[in-house]
Amino acid sequence: TMVNWGVTTVFGMVGHSNLGFADAMRVAEERGDLRFFGIRHEGAASFAATAYGKLTDDLAACFAIAGPGSTNLLTGLYDAKVDRAPVLALSGQVPSKVKGRGAFQDVDLEGAFADVARYSETVHAGSHHAELMNMACKAAVVGRDVAHLVLPDEVQLQASDAEAGGPLGRVASRQISPPAGVVDAAAEMIRQSKRPMIIVGHGARNDMAEVIALAEHIGAPVATTFKGKGAISDQHELGCGVLGRSGTPIASWFMNESDLLLVFGASFSNHTGIAPYKPIIQVDFDPMALGRFHAVDVPMLGHAAVTARLLAGEIGDDHECVDHRAEVAERWSIWREEKASRRADDTGDGINAAALFDALTRTADPDAVLCVDVGNNTYSFGRYFEVANQSVLMSGYLGSIGFGFPAAMGAWAAVGDERQIIGVSGDAVFGQYAMEVTTAVKYGMNITHVIMINAELGKISKEQRAAELDVWQTSVTNPSFGEFAQLCGAWGARIGRIDQLDAALSAALAHDGPAIVEVMTDALLV
Repeated sequence: TMVNWGVTTVFGMVGHSNLGFADAMRVAEERGDLRFFGIRHEGAASFAATAYGKLTDDLAACFAIAGPGSTNLLTGLYDAKVDRAPVLALSGQVPSKVKGRGAFQDVDLEGAFADVARYSETVHAGSHHAELMNMACKAAVVGRDVAHLVLPDEVQLQASDAEAGGPLGRVASRQISPPAGVVDAAAEMIRQSKRPMIIVGHGARNDMAEVIALAEHIGAPVATTFKGKGAISDQHELGCGVLGRSGTPIASWFMNESDLLLVFGASFSNHTGIAPYKPIIQVDFDPMALGRFHAVDVPMLGHAAVTARLLAGEIGDDHECVDHRAEVAERWSIWREEKASRRADDTGDGINAAALFDALTRTADPDAVLCVDVGNNTYSFGRYFEVANQSVLMSGYLGSIGFGFPAAMGAWAAVGDERQIIGVSGDAVFGQYAMEVTTAVKYGMNITHVIMINAELGKISKEQRAAELDVWQTSVTNPSFGEFAQLCGAWGARIGRIDQLDAALSAALAHDGPAIVEVMTDALLV
């Protein structure tokens, strides 16, 4: 049933309380039905499965033993929950006859997962096993959420000749249209607007052809939220980059100058930079997302692509919208001159972030998948890296450090045979799951990971300085991560000069297998 729902990739750790299910997966792997990746820490398994879901909208699984193995999954699963990514968690459990009696690794896993999982059930001997898996997979896929099954030790060995389940007849199309009257009201607002702006969040990333066609029809600038970075190319004549504190002054300029905001698939969280005082048309297929933080002028419950197509047809050619193409080009020219100035900054304490991400912009494949971590590395990436047709994954609303490398593993499992996979982390956060480099070596994962070295929790130091506090307990002690990578069997290099960036990044990206590039950076030049 699990495989029928498309779960062909599982990350996890085999242990004494999940051996029966592990053996069933071994048989499935031998049939060619799934792939299993054994990790070094269960937290990496849940982040990898989450990243798989964020990238593809398909379901991957993470797998752990009872007790501490399963509780280690929780942070990655919370990341999936708040970023609306589907993921299936599978937990071994102590035998039922000793459950609740203080047995070794006896933890109430249904209770532990009650908050994070939309669906969490224990599979008992008398349960309809296929139906529980159907329910779990449907909850994850339809709800874009976490589903969890607990597998007591003895149940895993129970033979079954029951028919397997699957998604057929259980999931409907989500390409819904807003009511005609709502489309008319929104179209009239757009027709009367002179400077409309389109804002795209992560939720609309798979519907961009129609959204971009609408923008081109009315000449509207298009900015993305940080989570939506990559939804439109920065080379597009109407693309403005990221809005908000991780973004570009281009997007901020058009936000200030706009007289109407048309928002597709964005959360309106406090970091998005969407001005609540502007007239707003909001499009989302989740009714709870509409007007979540404040009332909007026209809430539109509908699929982004369907709604964009309807709006373009309803607006027609009789509108007041100004064509912003020339102004977008002018603003990009100003910003690129400013970035060039910042690339020249040098205090003698390392490479500046503008130079690093300028080099990565040049060397990364135009359709690469980029997995960014949390901290100053993330803000600098949002500002300075210019996207072509890349996909960007991040720990958006949870903001969990350590996401970057496990996410790259998940992205590689999803599309690594056809797309380049690149990760970006700071040194302090990379240390969370550094030993997963050995996992990448074991499975030949073709991942290039860039580590910004400054020997501190740079974002926290920055916040302490901004608050006029002493910089305290933010320093970290590192090995040479380039040498560490080599000891693990990966490719590794350390660079300390701007003129080394292109060659080192190109060599790492050309390497067939995991590669680590540690870049000695200035913590203040972000």
